[in-house]
Amino acid sequence: MNDMSHAAVPLQWVGPLRITGNTVDGLVDVPLATYESPLWPSVGRGARVATLTEKGVVATLVDDRMTRSILVEADDAYTAHTAVRRLRDDFARLQEVAAGSSRYAKLIDLHHQITGNLLFLRFEFSTGDASGHNMATLAGDHLMDHILATLPGLRYVSISGNYCTDKKATAVNGILGRGKNVITELLIPRELVATKLHTTARQVVELNIRKNLIGTLLAGGIRSANAHYANMLLAFYLATGQDAANIVEGSQGITHAEDRDGDLYFSCTLPNLIVGTVGNGKHASFVDENLARLGCRETREPGDNARRLAAIAAATVLCGELSLMAAQTNRGELMRAHTQFERPTASNGVPR
Repeated sequence: MNDMSHAAVPLQWVGPLRITGNTVDGLVDVPLATYESPLWPSVGRGARVATLTEKGVVATLVDDRMTRSILVEADDAYTAHTAVRRLRDDFARLQEVAAGSSRYAKLIDLHHQITGNLLFLRFEFSTGDASGHNMATLAGDHLMDHILATLPGLRYVSISGNYCTDKKATAVNGILGRGKNVITELLIPRELVATKLHTTARQVVELNIRKNLIGTLLAGGIRSANAHYANMLLAFYLATGQDAANIVEGSQGITHAEDRDGDLYFSCTLPNLIVGTVGNGKHASFVDENLARLGCRETREPGDNARRLAAIAAATVLCGELSLMAAQTNRGELMRAHTQFERPTASNGVPR
């Protein structure tokens, strides 16, 4: 017999967080759904610090695309190479085919790899306010049909050839991008670093080099150097109705820090944020309410609500990353925080 009971993931709003940049400008409270209760005060500390600075977290969205890679078999490598040349020469026709699959899908680029007689075609689309998984797949189906009907010597293998790349940690996503590419920056005066983060700019910079850069290099990380982007992303994704498995590529990113005469420059680059404000998962009442409170249910140009959501997600990541990095410069602080915020009460098990 199936157990039909449901348990909600605990959710709290954190903030306010001041965000500026080319997508968001203002104070925002952020919903985080997680069982890791220390995450709320940790992100909250980062948000308080950011909001006390001159510009807050500056979030710059630099790219926006969803991908689908189809896989076809060619008679030989020369046939595959010839097919790619013809596709590039007739790219405008491919754009027409993709546009016929959806009023929001727009083909914006094409990349390829040839391995033996296998041809991998990576189509890149703009998808409006949807994260775009299904839209890209449907457009890929249309493009596959067109390619097989017009180019000789090619045969179907798969609608997805893993060169997309969906829900896997790969170099190609970090290089070419998949989803929203957002860079967040924060400049913290030395007084705030000392009084609110209980550390120094130099300590954070040194820790970032030794832990995030060298430690990740030794571990064999793939185009990624950060402390815990996945923590914030999962909590944010669950609260806003996203496909949580996309934190696999979403958490790929690089933390960068500089000591500017005692002031701390802190930045998080996230090239693979996959979020949407319409589509599957967005119809649940709590998701709709959360997206509305985030200002992502407004009447805007297609794609602008999703881009706003991505900027908020990236700013949230920076707050949590900053707080954890500061904590880890102080011996024992990380464990003390977990002990304090994860200790249940005797009566109801709710964290104190």
